[in-house]
Amino acid sequence: MKTGIRTCLRYLSAKGSEALSSSLKNYKDGQISGMEVQARIFTSFFFEPLTFVRAIKGEEMEPTFASRGESLLVRKITSPSSRSIFVGDVILFKDPLDEEQERVRRVAAMEGDQMVSTDPNDLPFALDEGHCWVISDNNSINPTTSGDSRMFGQLPMENIIGRVIYACRSQEDHGAIMNSHAGMQEDYPVIAAELDLKELMESEGSA
Repeated sequence: MKTGIRTCLRYLSAKGSEALSSSLKNYKDGQISGMEVQARIFTSFFFEPLTFVRAIKGEEMEPTFASRGESLLVRKITSPSSRSIFVGDVILFKDPLDEEQERVRRVAAMEGDQMVSTDPNDLPFALDEGHCWVISDNNSINPTTSGDSRMFGQLPMENIIGRVIYACRSQEDHGAIMNSHAGMQEDYPVIAAELDLKELMESEGSA
């Protein structure tokens, strides 16, 4: 995709923020020493893309994604918080019940939001700090098999891997994901710089 100067500058800013965030996280996790942080930032900024590809299948996110499967472009978010993840975003995350399993769902509420159940026996509650509530787009899915917050409750933000920003079903059927307005504004420069339709179309697998 062609990019203007302003879009390029926004992309470079996003790369810088992610490089710093991921490097500091590596340091805090003990993966690198303090002396290695600068080198890690350099490597991340110049050699590591902000996105990666995942292929999914299943009916939980219909009609947003086809049940037969499609390939997704995911923007990495190393340190997810209310400043980088917003209500309405489609995210890739580790299932809190089985962190070997990755799922794609939409954010319905964020930390501090009041949750009210349709069951009169359930008391309202506020989402804990550092947590969000995610749901399937397919309203016909049984809550007991939905693989979303109706099954496992509040999702720790630290389980979020990234935001899904583009999807491809075929050479003719592809496009940007309808996320929150803030998310889409932040992700446009990333899509412009890193979208590779050929790579998306060649991806296979499931999540």
